[in-house]
Amino acid sequence: MVCFFLVVCLNQVNAKQTIREDREPEAATGVNQKQARVAKDYMVVAANPYASWAGKNIINNGGSAIDAAIAVQAMLTLVEPQSSGIGGGNFILYWDNKAKKLHTFDGRETAPSSANAYLFMQDGKPLKWRDAVVGGRSVGVPGALKALELAHQQFGKLPWNTLFTDAIQTAEEGFTVSPRLEKLLAMRFHPGLEEFLTPKTYFYPNGQVLKQGTNKTNIKLSRVFKQIAEHGADYLYKGDLSEKIVNTVQFSTINPGTLTKTDLANYQSKERDPICGMYRSYRICGMAPPSSGGISVLQILKMLEGFDISKMDADSLEFTHLFTQASKLAYADRDKYIADSDFVQLPFAALINQTYLSDRADLIKHNKDMGLARAGEPYINASLLGTDTSFELPNTSHVSIVDKEGNALSMTTSIEFAFGSGLMVEGFLLNNQLTDFSLHPSPNRRPALNRVEPNKRPRSAMSPTMVFDQEGQLLLVVGSPGGSRIVSYVAQTIVGVLDWGMDIQQAINLPKITNRNDYTALEKGTSIEKWEAKLTEMGHTVKIIDLNSGLHGIQFKNGKIIGGADPRREGVAVGD
Repeated sequence: MVCFFLVVCLNQVNAKQTIREDREPEAATGVNQKQARVAKDYMVVAANPYASWAGKNIINNGGSAIDAAIAVQAMLTLVEPQSSGIGGGNFILYWDNKAKKLHTFDGRETAPSSANAYLFMQDGKPLKWRDAVVGGRSVGVPGALKALELAHQQFGKLPWNTLFTDAIQTAEEGFTVSPRLEKLLAMRFHPGLEEFLTPKTYFYPNGQVLKQGTNKTNIKLSRVFKQIAEHGADYLYKGDLSEKIVNTVQFSTINPGTLTKTDLANYQSKERDPICGMYRSYRICGMAPPSSGGISVLQILKMLEGFDISKMDADSLEFTHLFTQASKLAYADRDKYIADSDFVQLPFAALINQTYLSDRADLIKHNKDMGLARAGEPYINASLLGTDTSFELPNTSHVSIVDKEGNALSMTTSIEFAFGSGLMVEGFLLNNQLTDFSLHPSPNRRPALNRVEPNKRPRSAMSPTMVFDQEGQLLLVVGSPGGSRIVSYVAQTIVGVLDWGMDIQQAINLPKITNRNDYTALEKGTSIEKWEAKLTEMGHTVKIIDLNSGLHGIQFKNGKIIGGADPRREGVAVGD
């Protein structure tokens, strides 16, 4: 196992230090420069060519954006198993172009009904990373399939049973293993993947790493997709598959969990109101909690609004500094206040209030790092709340789609850590999303809003986003993987398009900058590295590291549809 965790101390409540595990970095698999894809009628952007083409086939057969997304998710479960799948969860934004209405679907996993706040505590301390992530204890009720089905019931055009054909055929005939999948397996950083017999046999045949270029079949998964196609999502939640999932979790040889068939049968995806706010003359919309994307992306943008970003260079010292400071303040609020809105009664609109964010922006100094940012106080008795301590590991996937009728989808989907919990059922991996809860329920003797509770959804950084112009027309569809850094990746890309007039591919290509209220990370091998010494003089703690975003976006510009895929990963944009 390769160890890539550091200990970073964070505290937003008082001078005491709270230990937070840092997850650095997700595997870099090289940079392949990509050109923007320009189309007239539709666009599909996903993390693997097989998935993008599966979505394209659906649209060419008359399908809607949600129809295409179902085909894409099924294919990603097969060809990009490390990042997402039907064993995980998702957040979906769906733009109904005819009605001019934005819908959002929450497919986030839920904790088992028997879970409690001390799920990841032992002898009064949070469990070590290995004990928390690997095995059954970290598995939440998968939600991705239910959310897709709920959206399809409203916006699907093609029959459900036609949407899995490409994935079934590819699983039976085999797909070509990608370089990224081989590299992630070769790193052997998942401590459970080779300890559970089923994934070991699949990913390390004859004890050898699955090699890129290998033709890999997955007959078990093809059978699952056939049953889901015929019987709907209930095959996973109430059919034979549910019993297999429960048995795998409860009888895991490492950290057995308590998930039950009742937990699966009772799961419901939820349609929530989007979070929307203005940035300059544009309307930015994202997911409500338990996603932090809608709030945190908007917070960063609103705190930058008072600065003339358009006159700064994208890789300038000034912008780099300002972006990190706004990010610090947003992450400080995020770690303290954002949690499943079904369990938290605090009105999250207070966090995006113009006056509140103007006051927060006043804390930003032009030439000096602010140090550790404290959460603001938008609520009475806010100081009584604790600061979250969760993992939020960086393996996820994002899908952006626009269909021939102008309907659009932005979906971020995940099983959490690379290869999830390490548990595999009938050809797909189960998530470890419960480690996105605060592992300690009451850090510094103050209750964390994002603590584990029965049937609760853990907070997520996933930030599917849509941007609308002054006339209310859809302008941008975007999102990214990247763990807790997702918020920064999405916000920076939006700035690239709106403030600097870049096309979506140019904005995605920008050298990445993040600060999660810990340190300023500058992307290795880019022009932004040159500011390390200057930023250090300004008080920043700086690290030059790989920042492996996986941004996928679509832009409407001059009557054309422009698709962009992150050069840091294997995704492609396809369209006509």
